[in-house]
Amino acid sequence: MTENPDAAGKTSGGGQRQELTVRLTVPEMDCPSCAQKVDKSLQRVDGVVDATLQPTTGTATVTYDPDRLSEDDVVQAIENAGYEVVNRGDDTEDTGGMEIAPPSEVWTSSRAIKTWIGAAFVTLGLLFEFVLTGQNVTVAGVLDYPLHVADVLFLAATVASGTPVIRGGYYSAKNLSLDIDLLMGTAIIAATGIGYFVEAATLAVLFSIAELLEDYAMDRARNSLRELMELSPDEATVRRDGEEVTAPADEVEVGETVIVRPGDKIPLDGTVVEGGSAVDESPITGESVPVDKTVGDEVYAGSINEEGYIEFEATAPASESTLSQIIEMVQGAQEKKTEKEQFVDRFAGYYTPTIVVLAILTAALPPMFISGGAIVSLAGFSHTFSGGWQTWFIRGLTLLVIACPCAFVISTPVSVVSGITSAAKNGVLIKGGNHLEAMGEVDAIAVDKTGTLTKGELAVTDVVALGGATDEEVLRHAAALEQRSEHPIAEAILARADDAEVGDLPAIEGFESITGKGVRANVDGEAYYAGKPALFEELGFDLSHAHLRADGGTVAGVAHEQCDREDCADIENGAIARFEDEGKTVVLVGTDTALVGIIAIADEVRPAAERAVTRLHELGVEHVVMLTGDNEGTARAIAERVGVDEYRAELLPDEKVDAVEALQAEYGDVAMVGDGINDAPALATADVGIAMGAAGTDTALETADIALMGDDIGKLPYLYALSHKANGVIRQNIWLSLGVKALLALGVPLGLVSVALAVVVGDMGMSLGVTGNAMRLSRIAPERVHGEVDQEPGA
Repeated sequence: MTENPDAAGKTSGGGQRQELTVRLTVPEMDCPSCAQKVDKSLQRVDGVVDATLQPTTGTATVTYDPDRLSEDDVVQAIENAGYEVVNRGDDTEDTGGMEIAPPSEVWTSSRAIKTWIGAAFVTLGLLFEFVLTGQNVTVAGVLDYPLHVADVLFLAATVASGTPVIRGGYYSAKNLSLDIDLLMGTAIIAATGIGYFVEAATLAVLFSIAELLEDYAMDRARNSLRELMELSPDEATVRRDGEEVTAPADEVEVGETVIVRPGDKIPLDGTVVEGGSAVDESPITGESVPVDKTVGDEVYAGSINEEGYIEFEATAPASESTLSQIIEMVQGAQEKKTEKEQFVDRFAGYYTPTIVVLAILTAALPPMFISGGAIVSLAGFSHTFSGGWQTWFIRGLTLLVIACPCAFVISTPVSVVSGITSAAKNGVLIKGGNHLEAMGEVDAIAVDKTGTLTKGELAVTDVVALGGATDEEVLRHAAALEQRSEHPIAEAILARADDAEVGDLPAIEGFESITGKGVRANVDGEAYYAGKPALFEELGFDLSHAHLRADGGTVAGVAHEQCDREDCADIENGAIARFEDEGKTVVLVGTDTALVGIIAIADEVRPAAERAVTRLHELGVEHVVMLTGDNEGTARAIAERVGVDEYRAELLPDEKVDAVEALQAEYGDVAMVGDGINDAPALATADVGIAMGAAGTDTALETADIALMGDDIGKLPYLYALSHKANGVIRQNIWLSLGVKALLALGVPLGLVSVALAVVVGDMGMSLGVTGNAMRLSRIAPERVHGEVDQEPGA
């Protein structure tokens, strides 16, 4: 349990009214009807401003006015609904303001023990009732009604297993909540009251077993969230006053130095100040390949230090780490209901009262109008309806059991939790069930080019040596000329020269920047230039003149020495034009009289980009559109390379918004993928906004509907596959549970469905079925970038 005294206050009567928010752990609140009961209890308390109840995590967040009630009053209101509040006060595990119900000992709980006792009594009762009939003697009588040994055993079973059910039904009636506890409690009491002890005991035991199984299934669903919360260690090794001290992670202050040894988990976000290591960031980004970290690099809480020793300076408290934000958003995602979930909630509001009315009519009308049996024929099928009031009363009770909407009410939220937590483990943060649903239904995906399909960093892609020079000589001269420039192109050339190990750069003199064209400097007493083709045309070179080359660039027939043109540049045929057509920036290197070489520079396409677009097409996305502010040539070259269906070039940020709106008008629902910062307006306009590379970027986490934590476009097909599959699972769960309920309801008047069958199939079976079906989403894994696949998305 945590308090937030900084919750926004509200003005009342000219003054500021302070409101407090308390988060309480209510592990037994594990179904929508449970939450509804708690909500109604809280609504009756004067001073409760707002309540957010999450049965999938077993938590209640309540905002209240401290002038009118206390935290104890809030707790009492929840307990008045029949649910215990645990982990209060100092016993609460600090999770940075985040809570989840602790793991429960389902099979050894007090309710489980009562259930096993009841099951034993039922077994013995059935033994006396149907096997040891000679020993099933009368042992007592109530109002002239004889009680046999079996009856006493059935009553004992009803008391042992049915008491928790009836207690829940009492609280439901008290809070005017027509839920499963009230329906089952009523059925148990009614069956006992008319002497149907076998049915009452069977119903009590089977329903209790069903509740235990549902608790177990919900506990498994909660485990996925617990695993996220356990990624970050509780303690950190901190250097204080020159000594290493072990302290709780939540007590480490920003600016303190944290020590992490090989094999340790990183407890907070920070910046490396000493040492280096390979760090496994898969808990944050979903990337299984460790990332090398050196001084100045960022590290994230929950990451694992693989082998080296590092020290880092904490840049955020434990409660504000990237991992904490992820967990908080995953938990908060449940508050945003999908359209299907809203439909189910509305439907359940009509379904339960309708079935309850039918149950009453079933118990009351047939005995009044059917005497000696009635034959009904329909479409070639005939059935004889018969039985006294006791028979029809039991059939009415069976309909009460079927009236519980639990299976299809939980069908959507349990699928959403499974999908969202699975995505979080794979480095994809989905901030609401509504976004999960919307992503699975998009008709087109718009993708920004720079930083999304490409790396967003210039790099040298081609080096062409001319006039007998080598690639190393071209790079060495170009790097020498560019070493004083701060232009991104210069940085790309220097990085390539460093990677190629071209050796010491020659000294330069008389450095001069030629604005918009290039640079000039003296190298070993001779003037060298590096710049655009236009610069060398001004120097007198005819770049349109070229020697024909074939066979991979081998000179065919004519060499530079044999050419009688003084302005001969000896350039491979079409090299400059080809590079420009490919969307690359061309830099020439040479002197006043000769060219040394050509360097092509481009924003490199991500290795996974082409495969990601192909996979999206395979998954059924018909329209993948690239949006970019680059020129037409560059846009066309990148679009052809990665395989997008169309592209829009030379777009300003506000024009990207117009482009997204145009795509929506043309195709329907559109998802937009960008960096979450420069593309924020377009992300907000799209039906689903997806930010890439969001780890450590608060803005991206806040602005996007979905965040790809790593810098990996390859996660986009996984996201679509997961979302599309989740929508299918939700539809399966809803219609299957409704279909089974409908079949059972039709079978009740025909005498084909017993109370036991209604509980085992209609309640327990369907609840376990929809939960198990939803858990299948956790098996969907992203496709590996380099060909290896853990599991095909959508499998």
